[in-house]
Amino acid sequence: MSTANPEAGRQDEMSAGLEINGINKSFGDKQVLRDVAFRIPAGRTVGFVGNNGAGKSTTMRIVLGLTSLDSGTIRYQGRPIDVSARKRIGYMPEERGLYPQMRVSEQLVYLGLLSGYSKTESADAAEHWTGRLGLEKARRSRLSELSLGNQQRVQLAAALLHAPQLLILDEPFSGLDPSAVAVMSDVLKEQAAQGKPVLFSSHQLDLVERICDQVVIISDGRIVANGSVSELRQGASLRYRVVADGLTEGWTAPVPGARELSWHEGSCSVEIKDGQDQELLAAARTLGPVREFTPVRPDLAELYRDVVSARDVDGA
Repeated sequence: MSTANPEAGRQDEMSAGLEINGINKSFGDKQVLRDVAFRIPAGRTVGFVGNNGAGKSTTMRIVLGLTSLDSGTIRYQGRPIDVSARKRIGYMPEERGLYPQMRVSEQLVYLGLLSGYSKTESADAAEHWTGRLGLEKARRSRLSELSLGNQQRVQLAAALLHAPQLLILDEPFSGLDPSAVAVMSDVLKEQAAQGKPVLFSSHQLDLVERICDQVVIISDGRIVANGSVSELRQGASLRYRVVADGLTEGWTAPVPGARELSWHEGSCSVEIKDGQDQELLAAARTLGPVREFTPVRPDLAELYRDVVSARDVDGA
């Protein structure tokens, strides 16, 4: 008979990842982070989303030790994060930090040497990652000669070169064409499948929804939502697509609080409160035959707008 404890397993998974606990940060009189707290478990990919200036990059830089925190703690594998742990992080900054006039392979070998690899190990790692990321033809090129998308691939190769145990990537999909997005998505999934925590920020919410196990939304320095997309949907408003003869603007008036969100080719998207679906259907039937009455699952972009809008209203 098995004596395994599922709860203990979950706790082990969490402690094996990165824990950000109540961190605060101000620059002068401006507080940019307010009790920020979330976890990136081992083997999970977490999307970190928010408007420009919301606090994403500052949070990442604090984890890396590039920016100090005012209060709070950061733990990695159950222990306070230190220099040794940070050496195992693969970091990709939003601003490219490589040498534009240096050739790609030479640059990656140099970075491998800085991380403690031998020249042979560095060369092998550089060859592997340039091949995996589709940069074989660019190995002898200077970084400045490459397209922005290929420069982004080189930046990712640099982050992965030293076989990090944790990945923190700031806008890694910026400027990539669809084929490069597919390659980078596959690489991130592979890294997570190896048991590594992966945290990346992005404004491309469709990618975040497709790739990530968990989404953390930050607004004005505060975490306002945290969970899988399906968990975030549980707190969302109910939406229906209604197609019926005779629909006109204002037809939802008999349903208190109903909002007509959009119209498209004779159909209407409506937001209602829980338990109002039959009222909405009855209102549509008074206008004529109902051809479609379908619940609509909001995508991450809609969930994001709802969460941030609600945060702005509460803050006001």
